Amino acid sequence: FHYFRGVVDAFLFAFSTSSSSATLPVSMRCAEDSLGISPNVASFSLPLGATINMDGTALYQGICAAFLAQIYGVELELPQYAMIVTTSCLGAIGTAGIPSAGLIALAMVLKVGGIPLEGIAFIAGVDRILDMARTSVNVSGDLAVSIVVAKSENELNTEIYNKTLHIIYEN
Repeated sequence: FHYFRGVVDAFLFAFSTSSSSATLPVSMRCAEDSLGISPNVASFSLPLGATINMDGTALYQGICAAFLAQIYGVELELPQYAMIVTTSCLGAIGTAGIPSAGLIALAMVLKVGGIPLEGIAFIAGVDRILDMARTSVNVSGDLAVSIVVAKSENELNTEIYNKTLHIIYEN
């Protein structure tokens, strides 16, 4: 509960903007002020995470590819699944932290799976809602990793961390 209390501002901002890049200043403020992560760790790990940590996008692309393969009746074999997973992971790393960038990268994943690109039209109608959720997952992951790194490097201010914990118990 403490972690979520400390990152709620960044989580909600990410959810509403669907942009991990736009959420970066809010994430840094939450990391330093609410979680006690040192500015050195936060200023390194959070921008790096906003750039390459797109785990929500990778999951989204893989699931969309499997969904569209079922719609079009495309039988996927193990090598095709492996290519979809690999392309989803690598493509997500290169995806920009802007709204709906994952939808564009989905075309690449569908192509390696032999799935018709027209299937993107099925996904486009609900992409904004899905984008809001996956951006929140990405930002939450960035902040969680920052806590782990700060703790391992003795860069976590436990007074600030525990202060937020006491606020939770008092309310």
